[in-house]
Amino acid sequence: MPSLKELKGRINSVKSTQKITKAKQMVAAAKLRRAQAAAEAGRPYAERLGAVMASLAGKVSGDSAPKLLAGTGSTKRNLLVVVNTDKGLCGGLNSNIVKAAKAKAQELIAKGKDVEFYLVGKKGRAPLKREYAERIGTHFDTSTVKTPGFDEADAIANELIEMYDAGKFDVAHLIFPVFKSALAQDPTVNQLIPVPSPDRAEDTEAVVEYEPGEEEILEELLPRYVKTQIFGALLEREASEQGASMTAMDNATRNAGDLINKLTIQYNRSRQAAITTELIEIIAGAEAL
Repeated sequence: MPSLKELKGRINSVKSTQKITKAKQMVAAAKLRRAQAAAEAGRPYAERLGAVMASLAGKVSGDSAPKLLAGTGSTKRNLLVVVNTDKGLCGGLNSNIVKAAKAKAQELIAKGKDVEFYLVGKKGRAPLKREYAERIGTHFDTSTVKTPGFDEADAIANELIEMYDAGKFDVAHLIFPVFKSALAQDPTVNQLIPVPSPDRAEDTEAVVEYEPGEEEILEELLPRYVKTQIFGALLEREASEQGASMTAMDNATRNAGDLINKLTIQYNRSRQAAITTELIEIIAGAEAL
């Protein structure tokens, strides 16, 4: 049985940890409001851009379609762009993203496809390297900036498009968390390159004539669409990270409180037992005299 001094030390240690987790919970809650607002503000833009893509893609024939839309004609080489966080202490967020990435990789490998990983963020690297060390390709470090934004999305998109033009892969899939609430962040797998042809706009809509032609507009719009998807993934990642961190720190604070209560009860019982033992010894000594 631990001594009273050891129990007191453990109680003080857990209380110190509880203060840290409570502070991190409050910081994550403050950051979550901004990150959630940014993620929600970016969604309508992506949806509207998709609608414009639908209108344009429906007017372009397969022969004249840009490579980013038409593809290479093969689906053999697949690139998995995995968006993880740079910091820990956010519950099972990163492990769920890695699990989704592994499931997609296993699915593609089972079909006889070649798979390579393009990793964004630090926390997904170690678990993926343990199983797919030979398939890990490029890393993009986002830890050097306080909050990754469009500049980072632009750099990632440009690098991916350069790799695609150089023939290093045929299909790229984007794997990232979608923020639902502080309790739910769902890993999502979307095809990024070639840009999946959106559903054609409804025929009831007004006929739109484009100047210059649809092909020229798509040449400019498709890279922007890729950048927008990656930017949206980074925004969703930030909101998911703060929501998961807030929930994890809240659970840690509650668990610390429960542990403090248990240790306090154990400390009081041990202290009472020591006092009782001393009283018995004193009484026994007095009677012996």
